[in-house]
Formats: sequence, structure tokens, C-alpha cells
Amino acid sequence: MSSKAVFQSPNFQFLEKVDPLLVELGARAERYSLEDPNTSMIKSRQLGELLAQIIASKNGIRTDSRQKDQRSLIDELYRSRAIPAEIQTLFHTIRMDGNDANHAMKGHEGQAITLLRHARKIAVWYFRAYVDGNRKLGSFVPPMATADTGDEAKEEIEKYKALYEAAEAEKRKLEGIAADEAELRRLAEEDREKAFEEQNAALELAEETEEARAKDAERIEALTVQLTAQLEKQSETVSLSAQQVQMQADHNEEVLREEFTEDDTREIIDMQLRDAGWMADSRKLRHGLGSRPMKGHNLAIAEWQIQGCGRADYVLFIGLMPVAVVEAKKLNVDVASALSQSQRYSESYQLSADEISPGGPWTHANRRYQIPFLYSTNGRDYLKQLRTKSGIWFHDVRHTTNLPDAKDGWHSPEDLRQMLNTDIAAAEQKLNNSPADYLPLRPYQREALEAVENSLAEGHREMLIAMATGTGKTRTCIAMCYRLIKARRFRRILFLVDRTSLGEQTGHSLDDLKIDNNQTFSDIYDVKALGDVEPDEDTKFQIATIQSMVKRVLLEDGSARPTVGQYDCIVVDECHRGYNLDQELSETELSFRDEADYISKYSRVLDYFDAVKIGLTATPALHTNEIFGGPTGLPIYQYSYRQAVIEGYLVDHEPPLQIQTKLARDGIHFEVNDEIPVYNPQTQQQELFTTPDEISFDIESFNKRVINENFNRVVCEELARHIDPTLSGKTLIFCVNNDHADMVVHELRLALQDRYGDVESNTIEKITGSVDKPIERIKHYKNEKMPNIVVT
Repeated sequence: MSSKAVFQSPNFQFLEKVDPLLVELGARAERYSLEDPNTSMIKSRQLGELLAQIIASKNGIRTDSRQKDQRSLIDELYRSRAIPAEIQTLFHTIRMDGNDANHAMKGHEGQAITLLRHARKIAVWYFRAYVDGNRKLGSFVPPMATADTGDEAKEEIEKYKALYEAAEAEKRKLEGIAADEAELRRLAEEDREKAFEEQNAALELAEETEEARAKDAERIEALTVQLTAQLEKQSETVSLSAQQVQMQADHNEEVLREEFTEDDTREIIDMQLRDAGWMADSRKLRHGLGSRPMKGHNLAIAEWQIQGCGRADYVLFIGLMPVAVVEAKKLNVDVASALSQSQRYSESYQLSADEISPGGPWTHANRRYQIPFLYSTNGRDYLKQLRTKSGIWFHDVRHTTNLPDAKDGWHSPEDLRQMLNTDIAAAEQKLNNSPADYLPLRPYQREALEAVENSLAEGHREMLIAMATGTGKTRTCIAMCYRLIKARRFRRILFLVDRTSLGEQTGHSLDDLKIDNNQTFSDIYDVKALGDVEPDEDTKFQIATIQSMVKRVLLEDGSARPTVGQYDCIVVDECHRGYNLDQELSETELSFRDEADYISKYSRVLDYFDAVKIGLTATPALHTNEIFGGPTGLPIYQYSYRQAVIEGYLVDHEPPLQIQTKLARDGIHFEVNDEIPVYNPQTQQQELFTTPDEISFDIESFNKRVINENFNRVVCEELARHIDPTLSGKTLIFCVNNDHADMVVHELRLALQDRYGDVESNTIEKITGSVDKPIERIKHYKNEKMPNIVVT
């Protein structure tokens, strides 16, 4: 890309083959790591940004910085499988810490060295994954300490200096250069000193001034433009197949396994624990270095010595209370089976005089556990296809019915504290001893509640309830949630909807339905409505759209990502619905590529939370059975339309009236060489088109894809024969999209006026997500005389 580099970098020289600007940024980050950590961190961030753009260009991903910020680009690289999860984590760490250095002037020597190591780890992985997979690039070369270097930074430098010298000594030994270990290490140290002398000599001639920074920014912008231009050129000819993407992803993972040591994995786990609210640093917060639990602090103490059993990789403490044991493994190691080591540590743990018991011991299956929560992990994000080798495996050993399972994140200290305060056995006993007769429910609605409570008692975590439209699913759901929260079976329930209107209707029901002692749910418990992003500590019920949770959990929309234990129950209303209704989401909502993409993200959000899942629907679909059907794949309770009619809760319908047009009856068919007029949207003219073959149209598909004014006029004239706007009753007409609805409103008004004379203008109204205040209009439709005909 550019001319040969004039800078020398002990850690990044190999990037000269990619672009000398990368070497220069790396050299500056090295040079300033001790004397100006803030500048060093900014250079590491710039290096990370350029590497991300270069990887994107290799994979045909747009990098226009005006349209895509660094966070979005990193996440897209991960979603497209261009980078593994561990590299994504390192990129994000450099991005966030580098931003703090740039905007808040934060940073210290140790942090600068850490970012430097992260940047090199990414650079080495990239080089071996995309440039030269056979080249061995050696260990990280730590900077040279000076008289002004702080003790903490000196300690870190000494640690990585020893690792570097050992690696170099091993390399020289293999090369047969020397035999004496001390001599090998001396030679390694000489090489290190020489490398930094050459680097400093070059940098002395190019001090970091405002002018130099401005030139750097120009060069970075030029390289960005160059990468974008290359991508534009490539996109015309390069299209990676699914097989090629898979092969590259497999190669990337293989390089990652070779490059990542157990120490690297520990750093990833440290970052994950910190993100979940734990104080974690496996290099400094170690039992052997004197770290002990402290009141008011949530600590993840590494290498905790357990008498007669060795050292646990981490023990998690809430204040003075040990609550969890973590077994950490190297990448690609089977983590599911590693839970057995956490079990041993939990059994052998002995509380010190200063520590507080978490409530045990818990005895079952010939085991006696002292610590209730067990984890095992290798730092990899959860991937269903590699279930036993990824994710964070978790086992709550307090109850024999609890099974170990993989999670996509860590519980926060608050999650575990609240789990300890939840007595499931006592809650289920309370439910058994208090019938639901006091609730304002019909008999079949109480049966639905009993089915859920029985299923919970049997240990099921996925349930599907199928109740016909009009039989009161929302009322049943509110009563069910009230009973489960009142009995303390659940501490917080997330109620998911796929439409804002459904969420607002549920909010109104929570405010209106008198459920106990003439009080509503909202009177008794704290409820978070749509728009409230995070629950408070005492929040018991939160309403959210599926789309907003996809953004928060999978796409990092800027708000705090919820922890896996933020909710212990998720209820999904109208759980059969989804993608087809998302074709006309407002601009503030999230769109999906296709139905498979919708179901995939929908499932991942539900799988993310360590929660019981309950689906409510009138018409179960295949994906709802798979997600909520549990072991049988069937609803735990069904109340059908026919049963509701027989028992007098719903009114039966008349036989359907079918309107058939001549077009629908005869279809659309063209012979070979027929001349047909075709509208050309470019010229906005009709042109004659000669058919090359016989053409037949599927009428049902045609009616959905082609909005024809004459066709809709004929249908509306026929509808006017059957709908008298002066009579009582309500009519709901479904259309394909907004344009179709507008056309039908207009044509039906004309048809009704032609048949019945003057008709009030508000007799017919369109209600879709695009109109002003749709919730208020729905209320008017339900409760007022007008409108009595609604098009949606």
C-alpha cells in the first residue's frame, strides 16, 4: 500500500508487509506507553481502527466511517464471522479505553501496556489468519523501564520480560546458537535493548507534535479512503460463498487456538466478569498475593487455595460471602465436563472465621456442597453448534432438579444475591396451599394457571399456552404473573411483545384490572412500561418489545447490556407472530433480513437469559413449538375456539362469505409472443413487451404484490352490499400494506356513499402504525360508535 517503513517496532514490524503506517502507530504506542500513557492508548486505538478496516476490506464489508462507527464495524466483523469472539472482545477493549484516553484524558502506564499487548495480539492473529499462516511471530516484547517508571508498571514489565526471554531462549536453543540458558537470556535482553534503541532513534527525529498528529490523521484518512475504494472495486467481482466464509472462519479459529495462551484466556474472562459487575484481575487479585474478601466489595479472587484440593481458578465473593466457584480452561477445551472440578472445590471449601456462609451445605447425590453456584468456561461466546466447548456453563447445586447449562454471559453479583434469596421450594409450597379462587378469572383461565404451576413444580423451563383469540390471554397472564411474584417464585418478569401497541395495551390492563383486594397489579408492584430501559431493584414486571431487546442484547445499542440473570421469567405475548408483521416496522424499530433471521435473533435473546420462558398464543406455529414446547414440543394447556363457543364464552361465526372476482376465477395467462403493455418505472411510460414463453400468475400472490385500483373498486362495491354503515356492529378489513389500506378506505367510502347516500367521514378509518396516535384510535374503535369500519 505505502512505501517502506522508516520506523522500527519490536512488536509490530511484521505489519510492514501490510502497511508501514501500522508499524509507525505501533512504534509510537510502544514509545509512549511509559512516558505518556494517554498518547500511547490513543495510538493503540488508531491501530485497532485501521486493523478493523483492513479486515473488513478482506471480507467485503463496507468501512465508510461516516456511516459506520468502530463499534458497529467490530460487531459486523464478528457477525459475519470475519473475527472470532475473543478478537471482538480485544477490539472493543482497545476502542473503549482508547476513547477514554482521547476524550477524558484517562490512562496510566499499566493500562497503556495492556492495550499495547491487546493490539499486538490482534495484529499477530490477523497476520497469521489473513497474510502468512506459517510465520511464527514470537512473544510480546515489553517496553524498557526507566527510573521514572512506576512500581506497578515495572512489575508488569518484569513479568512479560521473563516470558519474552524464555521464548527467545527456546528459539535460540532450537536454532543451535547457544547452549547455556543464562547466555540465551542475556542475548535475548540485548536484542530487546537494541530493538528499542533503534525505535527511539527514529522517533526522536519525529516527535509527537500537533503538526505530526495532524499528518497522522491525514494519512489514516487516506488509508481509509483507499480501503473503501478497494472494497468498491472488489464488490463487483468478489462474493464469498457460504463454504468460503466457513473455511475462513475455521482457519481464523485455528489460528486463535494456536496464539491464545491460558493467560490470554484469563484476561478475556477477567473482562467478562468486570462487565458483569465483579472486581476481577487474575494477575493481581490472587489468593497467593494476599487478596481476601472485603465487606462491601464483589470480588473475583483468582487461584484461591482450597485445603486438600488445590487452587480454584476463581472464587466469587459478595462481600464476605463465597457464592460461586469458577473453573477456567484454555480455548476449545470441553467446558461442560470441567464443572466436575468446580464441584470438588465446592465440596472441599472451608469457611474462614471472617467469612459468611451462603446458606449451605446442600446435600444430594452423595455430595455435600458448601458453595451453591458452579461455573466453568474457556472464555468463548456461547455457540449452539459447539455447545459443550463454548459459553459459560452454570450449575445451581442447591436443588437436585437443577441441571447444568450453557449461558451467554455471567450473572452479576446482584443476580446471585437475589437467587440466594429465592426459596423455590417454599414458593411452590405457598402456591399449593393458596388456591387461585380469589382472582377474577373464569374456570378455564384458572386451569391455565394450574397448568403453569404444575409444570414449574416438575422442573420445566419452557412452556406454551394456547388460548383462542378473545378468551382473555392478557387477563390470564396478569393473574399468573401476580400469583408467581406474590409467592416469590419469580423476582422479576419480562413481558415481551412484538408491537408497541400490544405493550401499551398490556400496560393499561395492569393499571385497570382489579386483581386483589380491589387493587391493580400496578398498585401493588413496581412496573416498568415501554421505554423504561433498565429495571430498578424493586421492579417486578417490565414490558419491552422483542426488537428493543435484540438491540440491547445482540447489537449493543448504547444502553447497558442486561445481565443473564436480570429476569428469572420471560413471558412472550402472541409468541407465534413476528417477521411477517415486521415488514412495516417504524424507522425506530429493528428490521430483519428474513424470517430465519428474525427467528434466529428472537431465539438468541430468549436463550441469553437464565429464565423460565412462557409463550402465549392463539395459533401455535412451528417455531413457537420448538422454542416453548419443552420436551414434548406441545402446549401445556389449550383452550380452543370451538370449546369456548360450546361453553358460551365466545359467539360462533356465520358461514364465511367468499367473494370471487373473474380475475381470481380465470387467473392471468399469456401465450408465447403475446404483446402486453408493461409500465417502465425508469421512463414512467407504458411499453409493449413480447412474451418469450407462456406466463401464468399465481392469483393469491398477485393480489398481494400488485395493488390494482380497478380490482379493489370491484371488491369494495361488493363489500358495500354486505356492510350497512348505519347498523350497529364493527367491521375490520385487512390489507396488504399502507398504500393498499389507503386505497381501500377511499374506494369503500365511494361505494358506501353510492349505495347508502351520505356517509359520515369518520365511519371508515385506517388504523396502522403509521397514523397519529394509533393506540387512542384503537380505543375509540373498541369503545365508541365511530369508526365502525376500520381498515388495517
